[in-house]
Amino acid sequence: MAAPARFVPLTSYREYPPAEMVERARGFNAEIQRRRTVREFSGRAVPREIIEQCLLAGGSAPSGAALQPWHFVVIESAQVKAKIRLEAEKEEQEFYSGRAPREWLDALAPLGTDEHKPFLETAPYLIAIFEKTHSIMDDGRRVKNYYVSQSTGIACGMLITALHHAGLATLTHTPSPMGFLNSILDRPKDERPFLLLVVGYPAADVQVPDIRRKPLEKIATFL
Repeated sequence: MAAPARFVPLTSYREYPPAEMVERARGFNAEIQRRRTVREFSGRAVPREIIEQCLLAGGSAPSGAALQPWHFVVIESAQVKAKIRLEAEKEEQEFYSGRAPREWLDALAPLGTDEHKPFLETAPYLIAIFEKTHSIMDDGRRVKNYYVSQSTGIACGMLITALHHAGLATLTHTPSPMGFLNSILDRPKDERPFLLLVVGYPAADVQVPDIRRKPLEKIATFL
């Protein structure tokens, strides 16, 4: 039986006047609207502390039963990145040459993506995010995690936002299947690869698709 939760006063919350709240919301929206996925990265080095602080921000995400069912593996090694690219491109080759349904390929066509993933070696960091089916508690107990994918997805969103806020670009990469990441990164079987995040500075001459995000009335309903 788990020990009762210990509760402490909430001291971190800050309330702002409504007008200031509106301005803060507008400012944050303007900041996050600048975020774009890029597929061409500079090889410029990024200080590790930036990554560490952004990981802590991502790790602050809410999670089922507060069990934080994720693990971040940060890859800097050129040799490991080369292994990941090799295996990822094998899966992507199968995807583009037959595994993917036609409608999916048609949806991707305007973006110009293919099985070649040089960014997996060019970018200074890859972050492999794993979702954990179980957690080991401080007292050694092995407990089941709940709402694993939902919790991990929220953590990834917060991590991407933190990296953008710090001044870095990202790419979410999801070769399917991704089981090769467990082998290359020596992760246990009860951790499932959720996302491979490419992180760094965008290449100087990078271009992005000319896309428009949906307006509020297309993504939200007020009742």
